[in-house]
Amino acid sequence: MCLILIAYHYQPGYPLLVAANRDEFYNRPTAPLAQWADASQILAGRDLQSGGTWFGITTTGRFAALTNYRDPSRALSNAPSRGKLVSEYLRGAEPARSYLDQVIEKANLYNGFNLLLGDAEGLFYYANYQNQPRALEPGLYGLSNHFLDTPWPKVERARTALRQTLRQTPNPIPEDLLELLRDQEPAPDHQLPHTGIPLEWERWLSPIFITAPGYGTRASTALCVQDCGSVRIVETTWPDHSQQRLQTHWPPQTPGGGHLS
Repeated sequence: MCLILIAYHYQPGYPLLVAANRDEFYNRPTAPLAQWADASQILAGRDLQSGGTWFGITTTGRFAALTNYRDPSRALSNAPSRGKLVSEYLRGAEPARSYLDQVIEKANLYNGFNLLLGDAEGLFYYANYQNQPRALEPGLYGLSNHFLDTPWPKVERARTALRQTLRQTPNPIPEDLLELLRDQEPAPDHQLPHTGIPLEWERWLSPIFITAPGYGTRASTALCVQDCGSVRIVETTWPDHSQQRLQTHWPPQTPGGGHLS
């Protein structure tokens, strides 16, 4: 997951709104959003190479998402899969803050990551290269492959778009959030971050929606949680840059276009 936008107790009536793009190599095997056969409380996509996930929720009200921190100079060759930090949390029942304490104890074993964990007690953020866990206050947040709210062009552009969407649409639905995730405009060179990769790749990775050689946005996910307890999540997946797509809804859509209760 390479871009996550969060409106946490920001929009009246919606304690949590999330819009996120997962960027990955096209040849990495992936399963789209679904209930997991071996953990039916989990609703998430799945990395079929390592078994974890990048974004998911549970039927018990848990939420987790992860992005990688981009710094090739600090890469560990034998680090464990970061995606399992998400899936292990979703499988369990331990409070988010307690689970985060366990993550902190082993955080140095992993390559750089940003982890978001939510439950009934709150929403928490932790970056292992920063090592300062925090409970998030109500607000609008953006996260890419650096720290939370680092003002990379794609983060600022996407957060502005989300703010405008919520201002214009008091009762957003997932499709409203998905629309802003399709922006393919690159950042100008003078605004690009310097993360240790070639300039050409900084350019390719700078849009909200990425289409690069062999790599790009594989999934866009939107989550809407309402005060009344209603939860809707929609994911659009792309197997490659051809833009042919598969869309998954939860609750599932009925043939008439409605949703199952």
